[in-house]
Amino acid sequence: MYFVNNERLNHEVYPPADQAFAAFEATPLQKVKVVLLGQDPYHREHQAMGLSFSVSVGTPIPPSLRNIFKELHNDLDVPVPPHGDLTSWAEQGVLLLNTTLSVHAGKPGSHIGIGWEFFTDHVIEVINAKRTRVVFLLWGSHARQKKVLITNPVHVVFEAPHPSPFSAHHRFFGAKPFSRTNESLTSTGQEPIHWQI
Repeated sequence: MYFVNNERLNHEVYPPADQAFAAFEATPLQKVKVVLLGQDPYHREHQAMGLSFSVSVGTPIPPSLRNIFKELHNDLDVPVPPHGDLTSWAEQGVLLLNTTLSVHAGKPGSHIGIGWEFFTDHVIEVINAKRTRVVFLLWGSHARQKKVLITNPVHVVFEAPHPSPFSAHHRFFGAKPFSRTNESLTSTGQEPIHWQI
């Protein structure tokens, strides 16, 4: 936090300080049913809002999120959402977690390795200790490295390439993460996620 606060004194850092922990405010531990793991926040102005992959209403939908919506449509035949605000997912128990919770404006990955991972790895370990099933969606090599932290056999892990335009065609499309997640939840008596925004 010393590093991040110092960065904020001299540079633009995203998301704004009051949104850095938004994922935990929207989805407290007792509500977590799904963990959608991202890498670090969007690095352009007005994009990062503290929820992985999500942008506020009125913000152009980034390419990775457009691909997520394309797979959502293909998987569940729901309309492509008109905006990229995923708050409704978070409120249903989808923890939209990045492994790094801040970024220097215009420099993707710039806060990786400064210490956030100690915190977010522990978050994953705490969720791993839950006795009720949690579905982990690990998209991309960075997220997939966290699979070693998920050791509780009650949980389910679905891995896929990152939804970015560079890798989405390498089996992200067709992975059916949304229907598979709901099948895993309902098989243990939990309410499915209403994915349509």
